[in-house]
Amino acid sequence: MWMRGIYRLSSTAIFKFMLYYLRKDTHMQRLIQDIKTGQLNHIYLLYGEEAYLRKQYRDRLKEAIIGDDTMNYHYYEGKDISVGEIIDQAETMPFFAQRRLIVLENGGLFKSGGEQLAEYLNAPAQTAYFLFVETEIDKRSKLYKTVSSKGCAVEFGIQDETTLKRWILGMVKKENKKISEAALNYFLEMTGTDMENIKKESEKLFSYCMEKEAITEADIEQICTRRISSHIFDMVNAIADRKQKHALELYYELLALKEPPMRILFLIARQFNLLLQVKDLSGKGYQNKTIGEKVGLPGFIAGKYVTQASRFKREELRRAVEACVEAEEAIKTGRMNDNMSVELLIIRYSSK
Repeated sequence: MWMRGIYRLSSTAIFKFMLYYLRKDTHMQRLIQDIKTGQLNHIYLLYGEEAYLRKQYRDRLKEAIIGDDTMNYHYYEGKDISVGEIIDQAETMPFFAQRRLIVLENGGLFKSGGEQLAEYLNAPAQTAYFLFVETEIDKRSKLYKTVSSKGCAVEFGIQDETTLKRWILGMVKKENKKISEAALNYFLEMTGTDMENIKKESEKLFSYCMEKEAITEADIEQICTRRISSHIFDMVNAIADRKQKHALELYYELLALKEPPMRILFLIARQFNLLLQVKDLSGKGYQNKTIGEKVGLPGFIAGKYVTQASRFKREELRRAVEACVEAEEAIKTGRMNDNMSVELLIIRYSSK
């Protein structure tokens, strides 16, 4: 686990943690059972926003279906996939083996162009196994309907706060460390809900705290990389407090990190728009958890947005969203430099 001060949590350990926390889903239960027993389906679809879990189960299924056989393994990625070539591969007898595995990742066939493959999958060669891995799909497509009826389709969505916290606590416990609720919340604020990022940042954190029993907020602040969205949140906080100098410093830090001004503007606009929605929902009496669910924020962050929104008048937030749209238009029409436009926007709303 430890070598030369660098922490590495094994993929097997991570997999066991997630097996425990994902068992409620019936499709997931079926996938887990298939891998465990070796009674494998000929068609699998892994889809959804959580890339880390998709990759984990993609690799587990590959291992279960074909092991380290490279002669009968075919991997296709991207939208330039020839369905005819895929079918030809499937119809070819495997070389000194019982199975041939075809993996198609982010091919877009579940949105368009998958009709021919859907027809084939109604009665594929008995030696052929298909594994589809997609971020987005259209459940109305013929290919999805065929795969879900003939095979096993599992969605990997962004994990909720409870699941992520249990996963992190499991890793912390395995390393014989301790972490307070406040520090755990702060860690999630820093990393966001992306599991790949959480794993990467936890490895850094465990390495940094190798000789320590408890992980503190100071440790997290020192070693973990702050997400851009956290920078934006802090910038809007500074704007609300009319701390113009600090708001501009945060903007310059983002520029130093090579963030394009247009992306920063987009994130500022998104932040103000979220705050406007949060303020409206809060005014209607909704609790933080419900507000988070309605606007797509994790529960542990929604409360901070409610607090931040309370520091603005509704009209201020509405005007700020409009100002962001106007700034974007000024940039796109060449009336103003992108850097200058964002800077003036920050100055305008952080002035006392």
